[in-house]
Amino acid sequence: MKYTIEDVAREAGVSITTVSRVINGNYPVKKETRERVEAAIKKLNFQPNPLARSLINKRTNSIGVVVPGLTNMFFTEVVHGIERIMRSRDYDVYISDSRGRADSEKRRINKFLERYVDGIVLIDPQTENMKNGFIEEVSKKIPVVCINGYHENVRTNFVLSDEEKGTKEALEHLISLGHKNIAFIRGESSYSYDIKENLYKEYMKNIGIEPIVITVQDGNNIDVVENTMRVLIELSSKYQLGKEITAFFACNDLMAVGVLNGCYELNLKVPDDIAIIGFDNIILSQMTNPKLTTVDQNMRLLGERAAQKLLDLIEDKNLYSDTDVIETKLIIRKST
Repeated sequence: MKYTIEDVAREAGVSITTVSRVINGNYPVKKETRERVEAAIKKLNFQPNPLARSLINKRTNSIGVVVPGLTNMFFTEVVHGIERIMRSRDYDVYISDSRGRADSEKRRINKFLERYVDGIVLIDPQTENMKNGFIEEVSKKIPVVCINGYHENVRTNFVLSDEEKGTKEALEHLISLGHKNIAFIRGESSYSYDIKENLYKEYMKNIGIEPIVITVQDGNNIDVVENTMRVLIELSSKYQLGKEITAFFACNDLMAVGVLNGCYELNLKVPDDIAIIGFDNIILSQMTNPKLTTVDQNMRLLGERAAQKLLDLIEDKNLYSDTDVIETKLIIRKST
């Protein structure tokens, strides 16, 4: 038999309000009364309704996380960091994949609001939703922390990896090895790609080389590996790879793996004919042959720092705007 809060109140000889106060700990109750209620709860094996408790406490002990693509190991590593912190504080973490589309991201955020989550983490949020004010409006209603993404004059909370520093180190590494004819590979939509492309073009201008920017589809999910390989093979009919292009800077490691696979199909040796550098340092970058040179974004720390910031916002009942920056590190392996 399933007992109700009314049964517990009857068993303990107290009001329903008193039972609720004991369960939620939101008002002082006399010791002997609390012990009587606790004994009744134990005797009846009463399980409080979590939804009812959340309505009383105005807290669901849950957060929402929106990612642009769950098959990109960068995002899954960041989510691991978020979950580690949130689970240690007994929070549930709901994850939703926007597939990198602004309209889908909006829908998923609104769904989380309907679920009364206590806060939201957005990983690489869509620039359109930043610039049109949508994320700012959500941030006025609920604690929000964004990991990377467009952040100029946007009033919300950010945890950012130092992508500018990482990009500069990657390009300077290639140039130090004698590469000038460097091609740049990016996905269709991401502020992170925009940051890297702007710096790439600046470096190419400084060394007097015409930039080669290649855009591939599905930049944030596993399909980009195949897409990049196909684009590279098509590119070989336009450029003499190994001479007119001697190195590739890829905006993430999945794209870099696509370049590596394309080089294999074209019988190009890496790094003898073509050098490849990626970005993120996902575990896959250590499993390729040769292993990929890449920029480590400290993915788990990004997630952990964002989760801790969100908890601070939730528990302080504050909606302030703040930015943390996480250092990146160039990891040199055999692909360069």
